[in-house]
Amino acid sequence: MPSLRVQRLIAFLVILTQGGISVTGAIVRVTASGLGCPTWPQCFPGSFTPVPHAEVAVVHQVVEFGNRMITFLVVLTAAAAVLAVTRARRRREVLIYAWLMPASTVVQAVIGGITVLTGLLWWTVAIHLLASMAMVWLAVLLFVKIGQPDTGAPTTVVPKPLRQLTVLSAIVLAAVLVTGTLVTGAGPHAGDKSLDRVVPRLQVEITTLVHMHSSLLVAYLSLVVALGFGLAAVRATRPVMLRLGVLVALVCAQGLVGVVQFYTNVPAALVAVHVAGAAACTAATAALWASMRERVQPAN
Repeated sequence: MPSLRVQRLIAFLVILTQGGISVTGAIVRVTASGLGCPTWPQCFPGSFTPVPHAEVAVVHQVVEFGNRMITFLVVLTAAAAVLAVTRARRRREVLIYAWLMPASTVVQAVIGGITVLTGLLWWTVAIHLLASMAMVWLAVLLFVKIGQPDTGAPTTVVPKPLRQLTVLSAIVLAAVLVTGTLVTGAGPHAGDKSLDRVVPRLQVEITTLVHMHSSLLVAYLSLVVALGFGLAAVRATRPVMLRLGVLVALVCAQGLVGVVQFYTNVPAALVAVHVAGAAACTAATAALWASMRERVQPAN
């Protein structure tokens, strides 16, 4: 039977792989390798692996195919999580969250296939990223719930209004992520630069979208800071305050990266950093939310 330590380690790897594949996906886009494998589920017609092709550079094939291979790592960690919690006979709630990992990975793979087959339409790329962020959120909840005992009733450790404020901040975070994908859809990194095909882009002035995105980020940070004052006033537990501090630091860092991107014409390297920051902020918000409720082992 897998120990609790093993279960948590596997769950942590699930978080890393779910967030990591969103970063490698960003690398595919900024290197213009989105159609390095121009079909799906095969890489080229008749072959699941890259083949020499005059119209597709080798480097683009390697980058895109490498990203597809990382999917197997995501599937492996997701399957390991299901196996670990099943063998450990964990409570139903944990089993549900564990099964969501491989199920959502299959859905994400299909979305990725649609993205390729439709020629990298900007809105399919947006859905692909947003699905990854949702999976990061669920993976964090899986990690937290694995660490809780299977017996005992869940109890809240902060007042209900503060939990509701956390929900509101998560909703605003979702809006930040959505507008971020809109900026990407109108931005310079389309995922492919082939001369014989033009990737459709979002025809909206990018400066307008950037202002919308940044304004929502400021609103999100303001809500998190307000939440911090509320938690301090009620003397929230140390784990809750620690997660809040991490979240504030990550959001500030993410905002700084965004500012640098804007004034340096969106360098490719910073796009990957920004996507990593989005995954980190999503994970930190989920961890803060989860820390506001705990399960305590009942006394014998």
